[in-house]
Amino acid sequence: MTPDQSFARWVHVSLVVFAILFGYFLIADMWMPVTPQSRVMHSVVRVAPQVSGQVTAVHVRDNQHVKAGDVLFTLNQAPFELAVSKAELALEEAKMQNDQMDASIAAAEAGVVAAKVDAAEMSRELKRLGHLLGRHSVSQQQYDQTRARSHAADATVQQAQAQLHQLKVQRGQSDDSNLRLRQARNALESARLNLGYTRVLADADGTLSNLQVKPGTFAQAGVSIAALVEDEADVIADFREKSLSRVTVGDSAAVVFDALPGDVFQARVEAVDAGTRQGQLAADGTLASPEATDRWVRDAQRQRLHLSLNDDAEVLERLPSGARATVQLYPADGLAGWLGALQIHAISLIHYVY
Repeated sequence: MTPDQSFARWVHVSLVVFAILFGYFLIADMWMPVTPQSRVMHSVVRVAPQVSGQVTAVHVRDNQHVKAGDVLFTLNQAPFELAVSKAELALEEAKMQNDQMDASIAAAEAGVVAAKVDAAEMSRELKRLGHLLGRHSVSQQQYDQTRARSHAADATVQQAQAQLHQLKVQRGQSDDSNLRLRQARNALESARLNLGYTRVLADADGTLSNLQVKPGTFAQAGVSIAALVEDEADVIADFREKSLSRVTVGDSAAVVFDALPGDVFQARVEAVDAGTRQGQLAADGTLASPEATDRWVRDAQRQRLHLSLNDDAEVLERLPSGARATVQLYPADGLAGWLGALQIHAISLIHYVY
């Protein structure tokens, strides 16, 4: 065989191999999609106090595993204990004010009774003088003066009743629903709540990371001073949109972690994200900004889906958040499923190399 014939044969073989690989790529991308764009994601909770204060004690160390409810650190409680004492005194004062109001109401009620008695007496006196005036036994001036005093007595009754009503309004309810008592109790509960916030607790089971606090540090309310990486995690994978055309929630999958080469973990598709950031428009009053590109072929859009391991969920707890992985999907059974399993096992062995 001449060199030219040998070269031509290699060219033909290369073209055939390329055609086979190209066809395999097209088929695999539809029926057994795989992506290396995958990670282990743990939920990360920002650890931040709900009140401001100086840290007096740190009960954990960096990268320590904690349980939900464990005390992480404690703030100076003295100012908050004083606030609780002040609120308790305010509640006692509110009760004393209510007692004083009750005494004032009782006195006002007695005043109303006395005013009514005086008014009734003046009314009877006016009637008597009216009969005597008809017989010309009293002067008109004396009758007019008595009538004026009767009207004044009636006005005194109205004034006493108005004062009584005003006191009752100020007093409010006589039971525990009294406004003054409810306000004082609310202030006391708020002070006690803030005192409880001086003990910063873990919101979930997880591992503390980047703990940047020491005794003496002044912690600001709402300012994160550590991160709590929760134990629970899932696997996220980004696929091209075309690769997910036949994938549905519940489909089988396989996951290979870079940190665990040679091991293939069976999984299932739990959810597919409803969209990407590029599909979100901000209602900020500005005009639309269409994408501008001079490329003939644009980058493929990727869609994110979430997976869970079938029988090895504890593996995710051991892996750090952000650990890389490769995900193989099985949208079809038969030959496609068999080739997909062969493909992901080959990738797991390649992880020994890189």
